[in-house]
Amino acid sequence: MSKRMIHTCIRVKDLDKSMLFYEDVLGMKEVRRLDYPDFKFTLVYLALPGDEVELELTYNYDQEEPYDLGNGYGHIAIGVDNLKDTHEDYSESGYEVTDLTGLSDGAASYFFIKDPDGYKIEIVQM
Repeated sequence: MSKRMIHTCIRVKDLDKSMLFYEDVLGMKEVRRLDYPDFKFTLVYLALPGDEVELELTYNYDQEEPYDLGNGYGHIAIGVDNLKDTHEDYSESGYEVTDLTGLSDGAASYFFIKDPDGYKIEIVQM
């Protein structure tokens, strides 16, 4: 039996703001969009160039309040080949970015950036 990861879904309040963030800041590309006006939602699938795993943005037309992210969500992680330059670029983007940090055993260096809905994205040195 063959298995593979295909997507992660997050709900977004403002699809236009989210698309700007994921496309312009993180460099993802829209793979496909499915509109369901009868059910009042749109699904947008994004992926990094050359990557098969997608991020599904679910936009519910009638959502007026920000989503409660709860205490169960952790983060999405994206690997980059130049963490310092990426950190500088993202720090100038206007989105909330943490300081560069690392684990005490030196196993990883990383920082976080938050999207317009407050979802954390971990950026890790590959």
